[in-house]
Amino acid sequence: MSTFYLSSDAFLNGDLIPIRHTCEGRDLSPPLTWGDPPGGTQSFALVCEDPDAPRGIWVHWVLYNLPAQVRGLPQGVEPDPELADGSRQGRNDFGRLGYGGPCPPPGRGPHRYYFRLYALDTLLTLPPGATRADLLAAMDGHVLATAELMGRFERPTHR
Repeated sequence: MSTFYLSSDAFLNGDLIPIRHTCEGRDLSPPLTWGDPPGGTQSFALVCEDPDAPRGIWVHWVLYNLPAQVRGLPQGVEPDPELADGSRQGRNDFGRLGYGGPCPPPGRGPHRYYFRLYALDTLLTLPPGATRADLLAAMDGHVLATAELMGRFERPTHR
């Protein structure tokens, strides 16, 4: 059994994402924790995306070069290009660096939000501001394991 997993104190896998982590609330990134990765892990990368968006996959967060010894992220990671631990944030589909919470069109039903954590056998040379496509290309051939957490969110039609 693998000890590499991804979880959050804010919501369970498959459950609703709390309002504070969405555009309806404070738009804070959720706290995340993960288990021990495979041997040889040099860094982690994280992507959050919505496959149910009207125009295809909508990217909510791109984060990479998280140090191999890190086992979590606090709530509300600041949208800085580079964090104190050397990790870097990419550009989301809102056109901003860092996390952009769930914000589906009102009244269109629930969307799924996949947080995917990748254990990598290298440190990436990507500068801050990389896109999901940039990250996926740079990670090619370097992924040792993947852990996933999925949450749901739906915006009401009327308030």
